[in-house]
Amino acid sequence: MNPSELNRLIYASPNGDHWHLLFDPTTGRSFFRHTGNVASGGHVTNISLAAFLALGRNGPEHQELWRLIGTLSDEEQAS
Repeated sequence: MNPSELNRLIYASPNGDHWHLLFDPTTGRSFFRHTGNVASGGHVTNISLAAFLALGRNGPEHQELWRLIGTLSDEEQAS
């Protein structure tokens, strides 16, 4: 992963929540960071990739991750 991919915004909600996919080069693991909007206190929560995927597919942040995963498959088929 190049440095620009170490922290990728996956979804920003209209209410100000942000979901980032991060990569920790020291552990080799990816995880999600949810930053709540200011009105809700702006709490930051790190979530393992497995736990995030286990939460379901209905949230817009999940749908965006699955869309991104789909583009990886499309890129592989194109090469």
